Amino acid sequence: QKLFKKVLKGHLTSCKPRMVLCVMPDSWPTLDYSDYGCYCGPGGSGTLVDDPDRCCQVHGTCCHQAMQHPKCWPILDNPYTNLYHYSCDKKNRKVTCDHKNNECEMFICECDRKAIECFGRAPWLPEHEHLPSNRCQ
Repeated sequence: QKLFKKVLKGHLTSCKPRMVLCVMPDSWPTLDYSDYGCYCGPGGSGTLVDDPDRCCQVHGTCCHQAMQHPKCWPILDNPYTNLYHYSCDKKNRKVTCDHKNNECEMFICECDRKAIECFGRAPWLPEHEHLPSNRCQ
């Protein structure tokens, strides 16, 4: 299965670019994909169009849960700005969240790790980029 060469600007901008590159070394972490499917980008809603769209939906839900997590402070531990520790196994394209993380950092790191692995398995389809809003109702 071909890895897509584009990465979310919407939900995946919260992920560390180097973490993305660990799993998808041929990707462009901060480019494109800000307007893909119905859930990739701001204000996702509607009917999922494919696997990358589902990855966006799941990551968005996880980030929302992080904001509600009892060990996370919404302003300081925002999933879009929080810093956490992880390691990269480049050979196997695997990310591991570090045990040094506190409970909130670990939760956010796992959200990002799972999303990136999801995108690594999900083919990008050009016909789902820039979908008209009426397709996402």
